Amino acid sequence: MTVLAGDIGGTKTLLALFERHGERLRETARKKYASGDWRDFSDLLADFLDGCGQPALEAATIGVAGPVITGECRTTNLPWIVRVDDLRRQLGADAVFLLNDLQATGYGMLHLRDSDFAVLNEGRSVSGNAAVIAAGTGLGEGILFLDSEGRWHPLATEGGHCEFAPQNEIQDALLQWLRQRYPEHVSVERILSGPGLEDLYRFIGEFRQTTAPERDARTITADALVSRDPLCRETLVLFAEIYGAEAGNLALKCLARGGVYLGGGIAPKILPILQEGHFLRGFSAKGRFRGLLEEMPVRVSMNEETALLGAAHYAIDHA
Repeated sequence: MTVLAGDIGGTKTLLALFERHGERLRETARKKYASGDWRDFSDLLADFLDGCGQPALEAATIGVAGPVITGECRTTNLPWIVRVDDLRRQLGADAVFLLNDLQATGYGMLHLRDSDFAVLNEGRSVSGNAAVIAAGTGLGEGILFLDSEGRWHPLATEGGHCEFAPQNEIQDALLQWLRQRYPEHVSVERILSGPGLEDLYRFIGEFRQTTAPERDARTITADALVSRDPLCRETLVLFAEIYGAEAGNLALKCLARGGVYLGGGIAPKILPILQEGHFLRGFSAKGRFRGLLEEMPVRVSMNEETALLGAAHYAIDHA
């Protein structure tokens, strides 16, 4: 059985072919694309299929960063419209599925090995729903719903676009600063994302009345972890605290007694900061519900292809 799996993000798009051998998947082809280099997804997909010799597919699942409504997604950080009917025609297959990227990420979490995770909180493993949150080009949030028969169902949300809720004086100042830049709406994604990290760094420089040389997200992270630049380090600490607080919000909303998973590209890159405890302080600071949050396992996926694997397994399981 040959399936196509895709992970469409605002920065990059991954496509791969997999074959099922018993209970295992074997990757047979893969290509990574810079999403912004392509006019639309159909052209990108055609390039991949041509390069693979137009394979005969039995199923396909594409995870895409944006809300999927009645089989269509208008991507949040790209000028693309992706429709499941168009994909079926282009791929020549009926078993074609279009998922929100956090649905695919959540499904992928279920198929990772223990060695793919870094543990932030051991917690207490019990049966129940799980939460999935992923900061990258944007902020994705999803839920793994566990039904009464023990089956997992990945559910999409657009929780990353909910309001940022400050928790202390410096975060109050951050909200006021962001309102000058985004007067219509300050979502938590404005902070917990690559562009958000850069804005956070600029804010810290102004808040501390310090000259802050221009840096991108990659340089901010490197300078915080390697050279321990004070401004960059404070930026990542504040980022981790807010990331933890938002993960805790999501965990409460879906009662994630089955655990909280961090996906996306940022968490693995700033893992040393997350492990210092800043994330968990924000995560568990929920007043009367602190004890409940402290019992929840929290793990970071170190596998960059979690969403791609989730898409492949989803195609196999639902074909």
